[in-house]
Amino acid sequence: MRVFHLSAEHFVELDALPEVLPEQGFLWVGSARREFEVRTVELQAALQRWTGGQLVDLHVSDLLNQQLPSHFDYTSWYDMMVFRRLAPGAGTESLFISDDKGTAATARRALAGIDTSPVGFAVFDRILLTVHPTDCAVRDHFAQRLTGLAAGGESRGAARLPAHPADLMLRMVNHMVDSYLDLRRLLTRQLGTLQAELLDPRSRFADWQVLLESRNALHLLEDTCEDQRSAVQEWIDALEEWPTETEAQARRERELLRVRSRDVLEHIERVLTHVRRLEQSAEAAVQMHFSALGHRTNDIMRTLTVLTAIFLPLNLITGFFGMNFDALPLIHSATGIWVAFGLMAAVGIGLAVFFRRKRYLGTSAR
Repeated sequence: MRVFHLSAEHFVELDALPEVLPEQGFLWVGSARREFEVRTVELQAALQRWTGGQLVDLHVSDLLNQQLPSHFDYTSWYDMMVFRRLAPGAGTESLFISDDKGTAATARRALAGIDTSPVGFAVFDRILLTVHPTDCAVRDHFAQRLTGLAAGGESRGAARLPAHPADLMLRMVNHMVDSYLDLRRLLTRQLGTLQAELLDPRSRFADWQVLLESRNALHLLEDTCEDQRSAVQEWIDALEEWPTETEAQARRERELLRVRSRDVLEHIERVLTHVRRLEQSAEAAVQMHFSALGHRTNDIMRTLTVLTAIFLPLNLITGFFGMNFDALPLIHSATGIWVAFGLMAAVGIGLAVFFRRKRYLGTSAR
């Protein structure tokens, strides 16, 4: 568990939970999920000292639940957001055999490695409590980034320290949404590999299980993004119901929260659009694969039909001269065989030329 004190110009990490809230700024308490479970009683006691209220038992259960979808809830003294991150799992950066190509096996591993663990936020007036997965790097990333901001390592015109717990929460949520860029790169390349194998005319595609898993994974991602959008939209609606501020600085900070909230929602919309585009691309690749199979089958059947049509008159001629009658024409003539052969050759060549000019022969009917 890490505890930080943020004010307008300072960002300091504390050694332990303080007895009382600092006079200026707010506290950020970042905890791993298991540590939060172990130290729940201590945290509840600290919240009682600081705010006069504690986390509701149901919300504590939500923060400990690893399968909970993204959602938003609130009480009269704090708001709670659970946001499922979208990120590539550990080791997925090495799942390529070149810069832009993978294999069916790496596609399966990449899809199975998508991490959608939830991150919980409890937003008080002057306290932000965050509950992260054990391997989540969001907390440490923001601790390092805010340390740089406080030390003047980044341009103050481009970024500033959060002025409110909700501001820090929105920055973390926005960072988790933007981390989808790495996942987008991974999914696009792996699904591109599957599509290339599907549409390769020399490939006998048999990895249907991988394709099914990829479609299921994209459905799951779409549902996750839908939940994210609903949670952020509910947060925006709740933000509009906050009491009106009287001071100009407070009104400005409230407006900045609205702007940042809308920006997060817009980023989620773009992620959702990309997931749906990938889903449509996978569906289109499957349809094109079966269309190509049908086209090749039609080519084969057309060629076989033309060959049958060419040899059918020849079979008729041989059947005619094969009848058991003594008075058949040319049957007793020495030149009869050559006349029949010439007739058969003329019929065969004539039909072949006719079908060729009709473009019934060849790899495709153009």
